[in-house]
Amino acid sequence: MHSSKLFLFFFFLLIARLSAKTEIIRPDSSKIYLNSENYYEAPGFNLTVFDDFYPEGHQGGITIIRNDDRIAANGDLRLEPTPGQWSPVPKMGKKIVDKEKQLISVELWFPDSSKNRKGFNPIVYPDLNLKYKIKTEPINNGASILVTVMIDEPLPSGWADKVGFNLELFPGYFFGKHYIADGKPGLFPRDPILKSSSIDTPLVKCSEFVLEPGMPNRITIESLTKNIELFDGRIRHNNGWFILRTLIDSSNPDEAVKWVITPNANPESDYKPVIKVSQLGYHPRQNKLVIIETAKDYEAGGKLQLQRIEKDSVIIIENNIQPDYWGRFLRYNYYTWDFTNIRDEGLYRFVYKDEKQEAVSNIFLIDNEIYSEYIWQPTVEYFLPAQMCHMRVNENYRVWHGRCHLDDAVMAPVNHNHFDGYLQGESTLTKFESGMRVPGLNAGGWHDAGDFDLRIESQSETVYKLSLAYELFRPQIDVTTIDQKSKTVEIHVPDGKNDILQQIEHGLLSITGAYESMGRLYRGIICRDLRQYVLLGDPVNMTDNLPNEDDRWVFTENNYRHELGTAQALAAAYRVMKNYNPILAEKCLRISAEIFERDTSGINAEKLNAAAELYFSTKKENYKKILFDNRDKLIENLFAHTTVIGRLADELGNDFKINAEKAVKNVYDNVTKLQRETPFGVPYKPYIWGAGWGIQSFGVSQLFLHLYFPGVFKPDFLLNSLNFILGVHPGKNNASFVSGIGVNSLTTAYGFNRADWSYIPGGIGSGTALIRPDLPELKVWPYLWQQTEYVLGGGTADYILLSLGADKILNQK
Repeated sequence: MHSSKLFLFFFFLLIARLSAKTEIIRPDSSKIYLNSENYYEAPGFNLTVFDDFYPEGHQGGITIIRNDDRIAANGDLRLEPTPGQWSPVPKMGKKIVDKEKQLISVELWFPDSSKNRKGFNPIVYPDLNLKYKIKTEPINNGASILVTVMIDEPLPSGWADKVGFNLELFPGYFFGKHYIADGKPGLFPRDPILKSSSIDTPLVKCSEFVLEPGMPNRITIESLTKNIELFDGRIRHNNGWFILRTLIDSSNPDEAVKWVITPNANPESDYKPVIKVSQLGYHPRQNKLVIIETAKDYEAGGKLQLQRIEKDSVIIIENNIQPDYWGRFLRYNYYTWDFTNIRDEGLYRFVYKDEKQEAVSNIFLIDNEIYSEYIWQPTVEYFLPAQMCHMRVNENYRVWHGRCHLDDAVMAPVNHNHFDGYLQGESTLTKFESGMRVPGLNAGGWHDAGDFDLRIESQSETVYKLSLAYELFRPQIDVTTIDQKSKTVEIHVPDGKNDILQQIEHGLLSITGAYESMGRLYRGIICRDLRQYVLLGDPVNMTDNLPNEDDRWVFTENNYRHELGTAQALAAAYRVMKNYNPILAEKCLRISAEIFERDTSGINAEKLNAAAELYFSTKKENYKKILFDNRDKLIENLFAHTTVIGRLADELGNDFKINAEKAVKNVYDNVTKLQRETPFGVPYKPYIWGAGWGIQSFGVSQLFLHLYFPGVFKPDFLLNSLNFILGVHPGKNNASFVSGIGVNSLTTAYGFNRADWSYIPGGIGSGTALIRPDLPELKVWPYLWQQTEYVLGGGTADYILLSLGADKILNQK
C-alpha cells in the first residue's frame, strides 16, 4: 500500500548468512546469551536488536520472539504514543556487537526539518535534533535483558512529554490474553475501544507489566525510570498494534529509559517438527519431496510414515522411513524424503514420530488433473474481476465493489513528489496543464493493490503475461460476464466470451485510452491525499464519480523501461486480440511501433524484447535486423530475454540456435546451483517483502526455457517454484500464498477487503517474509503488506502461466 511495492525488484540483491552451518553454543540452558547470529537467546525466547529496520511495517528495532512467534517489535524512540505509517522515524547509524561482554549498542537519530521532502510529504520531521543510543545486555545472571536509552543531551523545551521508548505488541498474538499491571489484571481486547475523550490517554500506567501471567510464555517488563503506559494503536490506525511506552527522563540523559525484560525460562518450549507438502497436491509424474523442518538443535531420531487415505480406512504405504538430513537453513534443520515413485492417484498424508511428539501433514492429493482444475481458474474468475477499475463487480447477491473512479483523471501538479512514489517533474510532458481533465482515462485497468492505483508497469506486465498464456496454452474459460458498455461484471454468469481475452481487453483499454489522449503513457493514476489513500473497503467511496476536487491525478514520466516494456506487451496483445477485437488490436500494434520508433535509449534488453514481439507480430525485416545485429547481446544476457529467446531460435539462423542452446545449458547449470541453496529447490532471498512473487517470476523464466529447449532445460525447478507458492516454504505457517487454493491458504490477506479479515479468491500474496537474521514469518494478520498483500504486478499472471505450464508439461498436452 506504499512505495515499498518496489522492494520486489530487490529479490536477488540481499542474502545474509542464510545457509550458514554454525556450531550451537549454549552456555546454560536457562540463561540468556548472545548467540552466533548476534541476537539474544534462551529456551523459547529470542531478542533481536535492530537486525531489521522497517518501522513503518512494524518490523525492526528491538524485537521479541517467543517460540518462533514474533510477538513484539519496533522497540525504539518515537515522537508519538501511537505512531502510524507516515510518522517520523529515526535513522540508524553504527551498530556494535561486543560478544565478550554480551552487549549490543546502536546509534540513532531523528532527522531535523531540513530533511522534509519537497512536494506533498506525509512524513513531516519537526525541529528536533535528537541523537541517542540504545544498549542491551544480559543481567541478573542471564535471567533478564537490560535495555538502556541514552540521549546525547537533554530534550529541548516542549519535548519532555512527547518523546518515549515504544515497544509494539502484535495484536494477533495477544487477543484474548491477559496482563497484570502493577498487580492489577487486564485483558487485551479484540476490538479497539476508546475509554476516554482523549485518544492519547493510556489504558494503564504501571512500573511493572506482565504479559501472559501464569503461563509458560510469560514475560515481565519493568521500568526503572518513568512509568510504562499501555496504548491501543488501533484507535488511530486500523493497522496499529498494542504499544508499551515509557517517556524519556530528560533529566538523566545517560539513563533516559531503563527497562528490564525478564522472560520465563521454558526448557520445554521446543519447536515442533513441521511437515511440508503442497497444500494442493501433486501430479503422478512430477518429482515429489517431503520436507521436515525442525529446531536447529533437534537431534533427529524420528521416523516418517506415508499413509493413503481410503473411504473407510488408512493404509500405510511406507513405514519407518529414515529421512535424509539436508542441512541447516535459516534457524532450522531440514530433512527430506523423495516419494517420486508414489504415482497412484488418491489421498495421502505423512506422519512423523519420535519419542516425544508426533507431527501430521495436511492431506494432499495425487491426481493427473491436479494442475488442470481449480488452480489458476479462481484468479481469473474472482481476483482479476475484483481488481477491475471503472466497473461494478457483482457476484450473485454480493457486490465486490461499485463503478469506481468514473471521474478519472486530472493532470497532476508539476514539481510534485507524491507520497506513494510518483514524481511529476517540471513539465506534464503533454498538452494538458496541471489540473486539466484528461479524457479517456475512465475505462479499463486493474487496481494494482489495496490502494487502488493504476501503475503502467503493472498494467502492461499483466497484459503481456496473459497474452502469452493465451497464445501458448489457449485456456478455455467462460464463467464471467464483462460488459464494457454498462461497466458491469457478473461473476458466475458466462457470456460466450473467453474471460482471459476479456481481461486482456480491459487492461488494454486503460493503456490505449491514455496514450490516445496524451500521446504518451501514464506513469500512474492515483488519489490525491492520505484520507483517500488509506480507504478500506469499496473503492467507489474514494471519489464521487463527478468532476471536482476529489478526482485522481494522472502522472507522466520519461522512462524507457516502462515505455519499451509496454511496447512489448502491446505487440504481443495484438496477436491474441486481432480476431477478438480487431480495432483494439490495430491500436495496440500502432502504439507499440510508435513507442519503439521514438525511443532513444539505445540497444538494451527492453529494446530487444520489444523488437522481438513486434517482429513476431509483423514479420517486418527492420525488427529482425535489429535482433540479428544484436544476437550476441541476446545470448550474453539470456535471462533477460527468456520469454522471447526460444521463439527467436528458429528465426536468426542455425549458429544463433546452437549458441542459444549452449547459453541455456549454462543457465540451467547456474539454476541448479541456486536451487541447492535451500531445501525447497528455489532461491529464497527476501529483502523486506516476502519472496513469493520473485520466485514465481523465476519459475516463469524457467518455464519458457523448458518449453523451447526441453532437451536442455528440465522442468523440475519451475515446478519447485509452484510448490513453494502452494505451501512448501519455510516457517511454521504452511499456507498456500494463493487465497482459496489448497487445504490451507491465505484467507486473511491484504486486499481491499482486509478490514473484514477476509480475502479475494485467487489473489496471490507476497508470502513468507524474513525477519532478520533468520526467522521466516507468515502471520495471520490483514495489515502486513510485506507478507500478504495482493499486487497486480506481483505474480498474478505469472501464477496463471506457471499453472498452465505445469499442466501442459505433465499431461503432455
